[in-house]
Amino acid sequence: MFTGIITGVGRIAAVHALGSSANHGKRLTIECPPAFLDDVGLGDSIALNGACMTVTALDVAGQQFCVDISAESLDKTAGLNATGSINLEKALRANDRLGGHRVSGHVDGIGTVTHFAQLGESWQLRVLVPKTLAKYLAYKGSITVNGVSLTVNRVQDTEDGCEMSINLIPHTVQNTALNTLQTGSVVNLEIDLIARYVERMLNADPQQTHLAAP
Repeated sequence: MFTGIITGVGRIAAVHALGSSANHGKRLTIECPPAFLDDVGLGDSIALNGACMTVTALDVAGQQFCVDISAESLDKTAGLNATGSINLEKALRANDRLGGHRVSGHVDGIGTVTHFAQLGESWQLRVLVPKTLAKYLAYKGSITVNGVSLTVNRVQDTEDGCEMSINLIPHTVQNTALNTLQTGSVVNLEIDLIARYVERMLNADPQQTHLAAP
């Protein structure tokens, strides 16, 4: 479990194939900010651009760790198949502050940036969201973009899904890898967990969802 509050901006330094076919995944080597790995151990979960991955190799002194990512995960995510900046968040501890919103680290879909520009002291980010996820977005609702917990300021339905608009304060732009986005960039999206359960409850058959008698 995560919160969508980025705790470090790292860099995918190397991408190594785990096999020769399209069915094989990749091994990523991630460079981290100083001291980021001081409390990390093998097997720990770290979200990379919002996708939960397991630490499979660790070099604390060299400020690097590795993850193995399957072909399926590569197909369902963006930004994890090439070198470049990446948002990092370590898994939530039971006694940590929940500064963003509840985030599972499971990418629900990929969006496309349609606009990213400075607007006053802030930045405006607009993302085209697939139709399968459009119904989960609402004004002032929560969304995770490349692992960052953000608030939706506007939703406009389109034939292909919807375009959501988000305002980013300077701190967010300066302290996450969102500052590398541009029109046409693809981003990982995770919808709000509460919206997911509400949709399930509204569409479930009442005859099949009652609690079983003890």
